[in-house]
Amino acid sequence: SVRTIKALQSITLSIESGEHVGLIGHNGAGKSTLLKVMAGIYPPQRGQVHLEGHVCPLFEFATGFEMEANGWDNIRIRALLLGMSPREIDRKIDSIAQFSGLGEFLDVPVRCYSSGMLLRLAFATSTAVDPQILLLDEVMAAGDAAFIKSARKRMNDLMERASIVVFATHNLNMLPDFCERAILLNHGRIVADGPTPEVVRQYIDSLSGSQPTA
Repeated sequence: SVRTIKALQSITLSIESGEHVGLIGHNGAGKSTLLKVMAGIYPPQRGQVHLEGHVCPLFEFATGFEMEANGWDNIRIRALLLGMSPREIDRKIDSIAQFSGLGEFLDVPVRCYSSGMLLRLAFATSTAVDPQILLLDEVMAAGDAAFIKSARKRMNDLMERASIVVFATHNLNMLPDFCERAILLNHGRIVADGPTPEVVRQYIDSLSGSQPTA
C-alpha cells in the first residue's frame, strides 16, 4: 500500500517586498518543504504559488559539485546555476576565491576536498549573488572561528541586499536580529503568524508540554 504524508496543509500566506520572515517549528513541521515550494523545487499538488522577482534558494550547500572539476570551474558552474551572468562571474570570481580561503586548492579537483572545504567553496559562491527573493534553510558555516565570523557578516550583508528574505531556523535567539515577522508551523499548518518576539514566545510556550518529534 502507498502511504501519503501531507507535508503542508491549507497554507495561505503573502510576503511583500521589504519583509524578512522567519519560519520556525519542530523537526518535520514543514519549514524546509515550504521553502522548496516557494523555490519551485516542489510543485504543490493543490493551490498556486505566485512569485514576482528572481528567487535565490540557499539550501544544501555541499551538494551539486562536479567532483572531477577543480575549484575554479565549480565556482563558475554553481554561479551559473544561481543565475549569475558570465560577465558577473568574471567580475566576482576573484573575490569569491579570496573569501573561500582555499588558495592553491582551487587548482585541484574538488574530490580531494574535505567536507569543510566543500562547504567553504559553496558558501563563498552562493553568497555572492544579488538576490531579490532570498530563501535560507538553517545556513551553517564550517571552519575555524575567523571564517565563521566572516561568514555571519557575509550572510547579514546578503540578507540586507535582498528585497524579501524567508529564513527557516531552529535558532530562536538569533531570529529577532534577522526577521521582524515569524511564522510558526506545526505538522504542515500555520499556527501563528506575526511579530517575531510574540511568535517565538508562543512556540516556546508550546514546548513546555510534550515536544513533537520528527
